[in-house]
Amino acid sequence: MEKVILGVSDMSCQHCVMRVAKAISGQPGTADVQVDLDSKQATFQYDPAQATLDDIVAAIAKAGYTAQP
Repeated sequence: MEKVILGVSDMSCQHCVMRVAKAISGQPGTADVQVDLDSKQATFQYDPAQATLDDIVAAIAKAGYTAQP
């Protein structure tokens, strides 16, 4: 498992936090997902054998937010 911290822009409320967390958690091999509105960051672990970071960033984008390392 690799630990990742992504900056996530466009979040403005707790609903946004829940959407981003759901997008990350919905990807195979992700765990320990935490999304913080104040810092606009998502912290999680993922298994590179099950999903790529690009897949996770794409899932966040599909939810309507921009993520970057």
